[in-house]
Amino acid sequence: MRKSGLPGHVGIIMDGNGRWANIRGLPRVEGHRQGVHRSKDIIDAANKAGLEALTLYAFSIENWRRPDLEVYTLMQLLDMYLRTEIDFLFENGITFRVIGNRQRLSVGLNFLIEKAEELTSQNRGMYLNLAISYGGRDEILRTIRKMALEGYDMTKIEEHDFAVNLDTGQRDTVDLIIRTGGEQRLSNFLIWQAAYAEFYYTDTLWPDFTREEFYMAIHNYNQRERRFGTSAEKVSF
Repeated sequence: MRKSGLPGHVGIIMDGNGRWANIRGLPRVEGHRQGVHRSKDIIDAANKAGLEALTLYAFSIENWRRPDLEVYTLMQLLDMYLRTEIDFLFENGITFRVIGNRQRLSVGLNFLIEKAEELTSQNRGMYLNLAISYGGRDEILRTIRKMALEGYDMTKIEEHDFAVNLDTGQRDTVDLIIRTGGEQRLSNFLIWQAAYAEFYYTDTLWPDFTREEFYMAIHNYNQRERRFGTSAEKVSF
């Protein structure tokens, strides 16, 4: 793969864990477990490909409405991931960050998140954002409230002022969004950041999404002409 053709920031809506389990007559939790394993493989592939940033949609703010047992299981899997995989991220130079509404998370989970972020904060490789208790609309509202409390004159803010205060900070622009599982919608994911993103949809369920298909999505992106609202003649980058 030509590094010059890589998107700088890729977001992935990891859809299809439950259906993957149902097809096999397994509990939904097993689909989520397999999804966690798949995430590690794709994180490694993205890092080795040379991406600047990868954002994975792990748990939406709407997911809190799922059955209590499923929510509990998902939180336990996140807890397990933070305990077992952070050494892998650290050793591979990946900077880890959680984006989303952390007030909905437990004290214990917030402690593990902060510990993981601190451990990897000095790394200089790919940035990995894990979207937990995340919603694009919620992020925008939280950002407005935060800026107002910090004394910004809300009548004079510019796009850049707002963007750097989002959960994603300086890496506010997403170049490519991949969605597995066959659905073709954004589902409240990175609404501001995805304003000019390219999209890649696949019927492949997340636990079956291989690094080969990930590279195929990157190649597909590389073949596109990005115009950013202008004509092809005026695009010079």
